[in-house]
Amino acid sequence: MNNPIDVALIGGGIMSATLGALLKQLEPSWNIQIFERLGGAARESSNPWNNAGTGHAALCELNYTPQKPDGSVEITKAVDINEQFQVSRQFWSYLVNEGMLPDPSSFINNVPHMSFVWGESNVEYLRKRWEALKDHPLFQGMEYSEDARVIRSWTPLLVPGRLKSQPIAATRMTSGTDVDFGALTQHLLDYLTENGATMVTEHKVTGLKKTRDGLWQISTRHEVGMTPSQHKARFVFVGAGGGALNLLQKSGIPEIKGFAGFPISGQFLRTDEPAVVAKHHAKVYGKAAVGAPPMSVPHLDTRIVDGKPSLMFGPYAGFSPKFQKTGSYLDLFASIRLHNLIPMIQVGLSNLDLVKYLIGEVFASPSKKFKALKEFVPNGNPKDWYQITAGQRVQVIKKDAAGKGVLQFGTEIVSAADGSIAGLLGASPGASTAVPIMFELIEKCFPERMIDWQPKLKAMVPSYGKRLSDNKTVASRTLKSTAKVLELQL
Repeated sequence: MNNPIDVALIGGGIMSATLGALLKQLEPSWNIQIFERLGGAARESSNPWNNAGTGHAALCELNYTPQKPDGSVEITKAVDINEQFQVSRQFWSYLVNEGMLPDPSSFINNVPHMSFVWGESNVEYLRKRWEALKDHPLFQGMEYSEDARVIRSWTPLLVPGRLKSQPIAATRMTSGTDVDFGALTQHLLDYLTENGATMVTEHKVTGLKKTRDGLWQISTRHEVGMTPSQHKARFVFVGAGGGALNLLQKSGIPEIKGFAGFPISGQFLRTDEPAVVAKHHAKVYGKAAVGAPPMSVPHLDTRIVDGKPSLMFGPYAGFSPKFQKTGSYLDLFASIRLHNLIPMIQVGLSNLDLVKYLIGEVFASPSKKFKALKEFVPNGNPKDWYQITAGQRVQVIKKDAAGKGVLQFGTEIVSAADGSIAGLLGASPGASTAVPIMFELIEKCFPERMIDWQPKLKAMVPSYGKRLSDNKTVASRTLKSTAKVLELQL
């Protein structure tokens, strides 16, 4: 066994790549090794065709702005997510400026973000949402319209074929973006490996064990030839997506007790037909069906992958016991422990609407799925669209303050008390907020180094430790500067 690895990153996705890039800037002398189970980077949730939301900034996602009992709209979560996305943009801008990332158009492009609703009550809700957000420093420039002609000028697919008597409304932010997290992940990993990091593919981590000398022993198996090997590391990050829960359970850290996972699979309808794609350049989010999980909010997205635009509509939720798209049908059952069984049962009993929704989605016919698309695109033609299977999402199940199991639609950092190992569970908003999530992780795991790291952190992300929302001038300046570096329009 060779000298200990300073930082072992398990999983070759956006989270590991982001943490590796941050730590390489903070501690250039540290040696970093990435272990990836598949044959290349970003082949699970970070892949653009597996990722349900590419550019989450809460500009259009209505589930982040719920309506309160008094009819007003709560914007706190939307503001928080936008704040986080701006942190990510600042870090990417820093890397582009320093020549560590290539042409930004290879991973981020302007795509307007829109919300679109129909029906009187939904129109009233969207109007209130716009009024609550339009003057906020991070949402300035948001447009609102109930005029079919205006909405049609924003994106021609939404209006033709719709009854003129149907009330409709839309908001638009032209500063929205589409992010190809697969390309970004590969760029970050290229930067790491060009600067001394090592990445091995087709190496599955089969075990994690804390040794007497305080190091972590990582057991791996080369999937070609099934050759086992052992490695030692001072710090381990489990960024294995749906595989993180199982590996953290194997580590034996007490902090993982009580955690479980609920897998949700997804499908989309996709079109690459040039005549259809040319009529829609936006990410358009609607309202979720009653009982649907937040990650199943219907949206019609422009995706730009390898410089080519396509459209995706969905997601259509489904169920599979796999925790990863390339995982095992035994994943869910293998994750069950005595300490998480009761929380799992409690979540099942308290989320019957979700279970009913998923059953309905699993058995939905192709015609029923296309009917949902026609609510967005009334004149849509089934011949132009085909179905693709997206990635798996594993929603976090954990105990609340009262000790009862709850289903959490977000991300959760689980770290050992000594900070020697940490992992990320959960999904949305995920990739778009990778940088602030990794900031939170290093604050938890390396508290003794934070004072020394402060100058570098603020050089990479000028707003580090502050909220852009608190200063309209600073917010405007930051948005303009990152847009310029990333070659985006405001």
